[in-house]
Amino acid sequence: MADQAVDLGGARVSGTGRPPAVEAAPTDSQFLGRTRELKELRADIGRAGLNTLAGRKAPHARVLLIAGRPGFGRTALAEELVRQVTDGYPDGVLRARLAEPDGTRVPVESAARELLGELGLPAPAGADEDELSEALREALADRRVVVLLDDAADAEQVDALLPDTPDSLVVAVSGGPLTGISDVRPCTLGGLDTKSAVELLERFSGSVRITVDPRSAEGLAEVCGAQPAALRLAGGWLAARPAAAVSDLAKQLRAEDDDSPPLARVFKLVYASLPTAAARILRLLALAPAGLVDPHIASGLAGCSVGAARTTLDDFVALGFLHQIDSEPPRYEVPGCLQPLLWFLAESQERPGELQLARARMLERTVRLLQSCRAITETDSPLAREKLLAMPKALRFPTPRAAEEWLRVRRPALLAAARLAVADGELDTLARRLMSQLVRAMVAHFGTQAAAPDLYGIHGLVLDVAERRDLPREQAAALLNLGDLDARTGRTKAALARYRAALDAGRRANDPYATGRAMESVGGAHQELEDYERAADWYGRALAQRLARDEREDAARLYGRIAAAHTYAGRYGEALRNWSSALTGYRRLGDVGGQARALSEMARVQEYAGRPEESLQTCQEAAEWARRADDTRLQAALQLRTADTLERLGDPAAARLHRGAAERLLGDEVPDPETNEIEPEQGANTCEIRSASAKD
Repeated sequence: MADQAVDLGGARVSGTGRPPAVEAAPTDSQFLGRTRELKELRADIGRAGLNTLAGRKAPHARVLLIAGRPGFGRTALAEELVRQVTDGYPDGVLRARLAEPDGTRVPVESAARELLGELGLPAPAGADEDELSEALREALADRRVVVLLDDAADAEQVDALLPDTPDSLVVAVSGGPLTGISDVRPCTLGGLDTKSAVELLERFSGSVRITVDPRSAEGLAEVCGAQPAALRLAGGWLAARPAAAVSDLAKQLRAEDDDSPPLARVFKLVYASLPTAAARILRLLALAPAGLVDPHIASGLAGCSVGAARTTLDDFVALGFLHQIDSEPPRYEVPGCLQPLLWFLAESQERPGELQLARARMLERTVRLLQSCRAITETDSPLAREKLLAMPKALRFPTPRAAEEWLRVRRPALLAAARLAVADGELDTLARRLMSQLVRAMVAHFGTQAAAPDLYGIHGLVLDVAERRDLPREQAAALLNLGDLDARTGRTKAALARYRAALDAGRRANDPYATGRAMESVGGAHQELEDYERAADWYGRALAQRLARDEREDAARLYGRIAAAHTYAGRYGEALRNWSSALTGYRRLGDVGGQARALSEMARVQEYAGRPEESLQTCQEAAEWARRADDTRLQAALQLRTADTLERLGDPAAARLHRGAAERLLGDEVPDPETNEIEPEQGANTCEIRSASAKD
């Protein structure tokens, strides 16, 4: 869990009339205490390990462990250590959190994907733990980095992410030992030394009261167990009450007649001092996805205005309840050590129905923000502009760039919101809307390929809801999307299984689009597996459905796919017959570009079949249709193919003329030197990929 850091600046109170605390110190001097621990940790980096002493090469990077309970500054110490040693690791610092704020273990594949993303490397959508761990090790093999693994749940998590080179350093933060990893150097944290504890208290409460009564300050630090998180809350309480004495707070805490840990006692006291509305907002922050909060999330949870929510969140920062991540747009984090306390308050003081309503409000607000985020990219759509202007000003983004930045920054919380909504099981309608809008927004801003790893997880969640609610139509859509992502990353057999399952679901839903799409995709998977007979058979089944529904454009395209399968199999007669049917279909549709492409492919098949004269004539006809379609690339490709055919027919002079014509059409573009072909643009013979899991 994210700890209360020792290195946080002074409290700040917004719009309450209360005086601000001491200004924060500069970043490089904010860390307090832990001098002995830092010295030992730095010394451990260069100390010989057991493998070195035994004359063996170290099997992995040196691992330093900072262990202790949440709230004692584990993460802050780790960050300070990383700051001090980072110059020795020129390839930078990588960070990953290995547990959610509620303590849930983060899967290794998720952490590995995040680390690969920090390196700017693609992580295949749907890859499993072993594949991603291996990809990460390969990426780090020739790098010198520091890897900070925060809140590790167990040794297996850390071991799967270790670089195989001793030139890197791993700093792990955990609640206990990491048994099973060789040469781990542990550093167990307790409370701060008295001097540092008092200085931290002074930083949040102001210096005057600490200076005039240092003995009471030491007593307060002792009551707080010298725990940074408790000291921060105590300092925030004092900062909000200029007339209160340090000794008064210490007495109140000692008077608490319970055996609670110091942090719980301080938290209880500060919480009790909150106004009723603020106390309710604080309780509801327990529902914030991934412990990440912004004014919109707080507004949705509490049902208050965005402005009021921001003011309250700023007050919580001043009191030590929240850590502020960014100022504009503002983002906050609930410290992990406070999460159990907030959950206890929420469950004990809020009715289950109220908690569910708060979740629903938050999800509804998130859905509307995602709609706005996507709509601002549709600048050419009058309907989208009208919908955008109809939204409240607080939900609108000023520019597409601002919307993209919001989506990028909020991505972890948005994905967490989707996971929590699905896990809840009672808000499936909202969960489906949220995931649909999240997919659309990601595709609009990042593109399908860049967003593919996240989309894979979202479509998996859609599938979970569809199976739970017995929604075969949405089940088919999710399976098709997952199959497409599997196919794009080379997992063709997995894709084939998805497509077959989608076909079954589409048939149960009596959804002709899903069944036709699934049959065509099954054919494509068989073609990729070089089973061309089955590919042609499945394409034929899809074609029969399209013909029965008089879907002429799709039928023409499927004739082309059948022809391609026969071409790969060497059945050129069948291929030509199907290309001829495709050509007829495009002519009836008046699709000039489709006619050009069909004729071009017919010429190619004729060439393969050993009929160069016919191929030459078909190429010339295709070139004329390509000219009418204004398809310069296809015209150039046909000129090059004509040149190759003329050379084989013994007419090099004519071949040079056609090659020159191709060069003039291409300009600076260069054909593939091995095939002498031009990479075609994405054409009609590709499967459509649905960008959303369910239709609106």
